[in-house]
Amino acid sequence: MGQPLKIGVVGLGGISQAYLRTLQRLPEVEVTALADLDRARAESALASAPGAGVLSVPDLVASGDVDLVLNLTVPAAHSEVALAAVTAGKHVYGEKPFATTVEQARAILDAAGQLRVGCAPDTVLGTGVQTARKAVEDGLIGRPIAANAAFSSPGHERWHANPEFYYRDGGGPLLDMGPYYLTALIHILGPVKRVVGVSSRSRDTRVIGSGPRTGTVFEVEVATHVAGILVHETDAVTTLAMSFDIVDSAQPKIEIHGDQGSLSVPDPNGFDGDVSLRQSGDGTWRPLPLSAGFRDGSRGIGVADLAASLLESRPHRASGEVALHVLDVMVTLLAAAERKTSLEVHSNCARPALVPLS
Repeated sequence: MGQPLKIGVVGLGGISQAYLRTLQRLPEVEVTALADLDRARAESALASAPGAGVLSVPDLVASGDVDLVLNLTVPAAHSEVALAAVTAGKHVYGEKPFATTVEQARAILDAAGQLRVGCAPDTVLGTGVQTARKAVEDGLIGRPIAANAAFSSPGHERWHANPEFYYRDGGGPLLDMGPYYLTALIHILGPVKRVVGVSSRSRDTRVIGSGPRTGTVFEVEVATHVAGILVHETDAVTTLAMSFDIVDSAQPKIEIHGDQGSLSVPDPNGFDGDVSLRQSGDGTWRPLPLSAGFRDGSRGIGVADLAASLLESRPHRASGEVALHVLDVMVTLLAAAERKTSLEVHSNCARPALVPLS
């Protein structure tokens, strides 16, 4: 095995601790530098990155001790930091969304050239989605013909102390949670070629329900319930619903239906969970044993897979190409909803390789 891939982390907000816990235990990588606009926050993260140094963002991007920039900034800064990283000759891996526009995402990939560009979610590399994918590829449900995917929530203002950004341009349930569901569907059923969309907004203001700003009223600028029909290149059809308007739901997160059976797929916002199968003639659902995916996955395994891919000279799985396609599907779906029509999705991507059970 070669030297560990040296990681510089930009953005030390809440999600960074999950990444640092994972990266600390992986031999493929080494965290060498931290940067945040709030230097004190970067310094406090040093306990989770022993041996790392605290730098400014420009100095981290330029550092000879950084091979890959892990971009955990707020969504509005994702493309700026990613472009700076690849321009400086660094690989980059970012939190979702890949960028706020498809044009920004394409610019990052174009500028990267032969450099690796990765993007969350890597939850889909865990045993939940990957076991479901292997079941489909093994023919356990026959020919895939349809899927249902649903995220239901009353809204993040119930628990988030500063939720306004979820309800402004670039927010909403589709752009916030859609990447998990769409990435899982692309792994299982392949890219999307056409969408039909509808959307609504239940109310124009919301009230913060927790934290020091409890009771604060703020305006809602985006659709808070988005539904769509996705036609995959395989001609399988997914019914998708993403909502900040639903109090609760017992609906399965994802179901995949074939002409010989159906699969229940666990929450794609997690790495594991039970996959259940019901085949034609069965009297009930039965759980499937784990058959694919990273065991005990946690945020950051996509970075580890990218590091391993460099050594093994293969494509990495949580790729910028997949993330661009996911972003394009979401943006196209929102446009279709606004125009009350169906629209073609102009991007494409290769389905990442199945993750062996490991």
